[in-house]
Amino acid sequence: MSDNSGSAAGIAGRYASALFEIAEESGALEAVEGHLGALKGAMAESADFVAFLKSPVISREEQGAAMAAIAAKMGIGAPVTSVLGLMAAKRRLFCLPEMIEAFAAMLAAKRGIVSAEVVSAAPLSDAQRAGLEAAIKAWAGADIALDSRVDAALIGGLVVKVGSKMIDASVRAKLDSLKTAMKEVG
Repeated sequence: MSDNSGSAAGIAGRYASALFEIAEESGALEAVEGHLGALKGAMAESADFVAFLKSPVISREEQGAAMAAIAAKMGIGAPVTSVLGLMAAKRRLFCLPEMIEAFAAMLAAKRGIVSAEVVSAAPLSDAQRAGLEAAIKAWAGADIALDSRVDAALIGGLVVKVGSKMIDASVRAKLDSLKTAMKEVG
């Protein structure tokens, strides 16, 4: 076992791997992808749902019953409901966001798609997004799945992450660099 096997990422990776294998064997990868996407959307929309997932005071049984009801209401079927039930029984629902991300990464790798994340100071226009996708695709030499988000703290510019590589062309990074250089001079 690796050193991070007890971490949320390690736990999430194991659940994602099991779910991926089951979904692949049953030919349900796309359905599972959709169900996990719906759960990810629910977490993005509801802070209460995220708090429920992380709550240490809700019993395993209550979490399991609540997740079963939520999954039924959202139209989420097996094998996702089975994994959610197991995660509730083992008190591992707190790592659901990481499990969803790990599953998405496995699916992207199977499809030959490289995931890329872009953080910008302001929302990207459709033309900017298309240009960025084309540039990253040409650089990576593969199809990409671009996930973008906004962080006003960047002040301006972009931060692009593709795999383990990161390009920080933000104003904040340039100001931090200038601040460091000025400290060395003064």
